[in-house]
Amino acid sequence: MSLAVVSKKKPDDAGIVLKIFFYLFMVAGALVSIFPFYWMFVIGTNDKTGAFHVPPLLTPGFEFFDNFQRVLERTDFFRALGNSVLVASAVTISVVFLCTLAGYAFAKYEFPLKKVLFVFVIATMLVPAQLGVLPLYVIMAKLHWIDSYKALIVPAMVNAFGIFWMRQYITSAVHSELIEAGRIDGGGHFRIFWNIAIPVVTPAMATLGILNFMNVWNDFFWPLVVLKNKEHYTIQLALQQLFTNKDGLDFGMIMSATFTATLPLLIVFLLFSKWIIAGLTSGAIKS
Repeated sequence: MSLAVVSKKKPDDAGIVLKIFFYLFMVAGALVSIFPFYWMFVIGTNDKTGAFHVPPLLTPGFEFFDNFQRVLERTDFFRALGNSVLVASAVTISVVFLCTLAGYAFAKYEFPLKKVLFVFVIATMLVPAQLGVLPLYVIMAKLHWIDSYKALIVPAMVNAFGIFWMRQYITSAVHSELIEAGRIDGGGHFRIFWNIAIPVVTPAMATLGILNFMNVWNDFFWPLVVLKNKEHYTIQLALQQLFTNKDGLDFGMIMSATFTATLPLLIVFLLFSKWIIAGLTSGAIKS
């Protein structure tokens, strides 16, 4: 009897130990991921010599507002921040909607040259973005869009990865029976897409939104090429201005600006993460 009890306890004990190691591993991974952001904040709250301190500083200082004041003296930081919010939001909304629409068409409709077109879309992902800069710049110049928000927003309104991502998700998540039921109820193509497909694919749309917002927010090369007026600068170009200092690099100032510029990304990530969870639990049963 006692042997039977012991044999039953051993697997439970082993399971508890495995869970403890698993949670410790996850906590360690989270700490490693968070540490660079925390250290950036620490350097942003110390003077310009804080980055070179031995041993490295691990506690915040009291210089953040002084450092950030120098940021405001060197660049129009909040205007650049607003420009990035405008561009990233406009591009993200457009990409999520248009890529979902295109992915839905590729996944659930039959039309001539469907496979050829989809292969062409995938093939564009193999072309480095830098190769398209020159022809894209010429097009923007012909349209007189140089040094305007349109040059940042319009070329990025749809992308191949978004179409591929949404097509793959819709293929498995949106069942043909739901579409047929919508047609029997008298729903048109767009109504079925909006009322049936969209609620089901909300998690994929949220994920695409996060990835695209981060990509546009962090983009430096194309804004550098197409923007001339500092009033139109995005946040990445504004941060680049802080590296031109005759007296040497002020890492306290740079890190305070970088920390502040990263906060919108964290806010968007947290908001979209909640949306993903809500979509996973309720999206498939919405009517």
